[in-house]
Parts: sequence; structure tokens; C-alpha cells
Amino acid sequence: MINNRCFFVMLMPLLAMLFVACDDNVSYSDMKDKERVAINDFIMSEGISVISKSEFLEKDSVTDINENEYVLLDNVYVQFVRNPKDVAGAKKIPDGASMNLLVKYTEYSIIEEETFTENFNEANPDEMTVSNEDGSYSASFSSGVMLETYGTTAVPTGWLVAMPYLYFTRSQANLAEVNLIVPHTDGTSSAATYVYPCFYNIKFQPEQ
Repeated sequence: MINNRCFFVMLMPLLAMLFVACDDNVSYSDMKDKERVAINDFIMSEGISVISKSEFLEKDSVTDINENEYVLLDNVYVQFVRNPKDVAGAKKIPDGASMNLLVKYTEYSIIEEETFTENFNEANPDEMTVSNEDGSYSASFSSGVMLETYGTTAVPTGWLVAMPYLYFTRSQANLAEVNLIVPHTDGTSSAATYVYPCFYNIKFQPEQ
């Protein structure tokens, strides 16, 4: 069953068309500027400390949770809340291989200050398959709230920028977990169309 938040997301295209119809002066450049300001305001209000990719790599691919650090990777701000690389049996997705992941997540619109979708209260997690080909990652949903809400198997590219650094384990106490600030260019099809950024909290568990 689609919950109220999913219904709200489905209404967004209509609301956006009505908004544009009422204001022909709103350009794509204007919307990008609004998005940029919203992201910067969110970073400031949340007390986020942004480090560069080079600093991140120098620190052995770690973001300091105590300092509320995020690293900027390919236009996406990433905080590695938990990365179980020291847990026995934890592994990355090998080159040339795929991994089925069970995902629990929250999707929060930074501009609307509204949780659009989430599945933490759902009986079943979303399911996605991630493939690694020479360090290039692709993924698709096979079931879950994201697929039902947006009607596409496509996984937002912003979800994948952390994959080269993540280790995965089935240990419930050590699941890989990230926080993401994702601009519209790396978000859902709806975010890309109507130019809004989202904050995600995501936990990953290998299916097998």
C-alpha cells in the first residue's frame, strides 16, 4: 500500500507544472541556484564539516562522525556512518561481480523539509542489485518503496558514489550505513525533473 508520503511524491509533477504555469520567469538556472542555497543552508544548520576527497583518502577513507564530517565525492556529500571493513567476513563488491543488497532508507527533501519516502517501518527492505565493472558501478531495484513510488528500477546515481569504499556484512550490529546529500543531477527521476536535493540515510545488508 502506498503511504501518504508516497502519494505526496506522486503529486509532485502536477504541483510543479502548476507552479511553472503560474510563474514563467522561473528558469532552470533559478532552480539550480535555489537548490545550491538550500544545500549550503542545510550544511550550515546541521553543523556539517566538509572535507575534500584527498583529505578523505589520507584518513584511510574515513569520515569522523564526532566532527560530523562529510566528504564531497562527485557532487554528492557522503558521511560514512558505519563502514565494517574491519569486521570478519565483510567484503567489497569485487570487480566484475554483482551483489544483491537489502536496503533500509529515509528520503528527506531539503527544500520542502519533508520526508518524501522511507521504508524503516515497512516489513520488507527494498532490494537492489549492484554491479562493479572496472570500478564503474551500476544498480537496479527489484522491489520496494523506491520502485513502487518512482516507477523505475533505476537507482539514483548518488546512492552509488560511496560503493568503491564500502564493505558489506550481514552482521546487524555492523551494517554499512551512509548519510548522503544528493543534488538533483544524481537523484531520482522526480528530483532531476523538478530540481530539488535530498538527504538520505541508507543501511545496506547483503542478501546472502
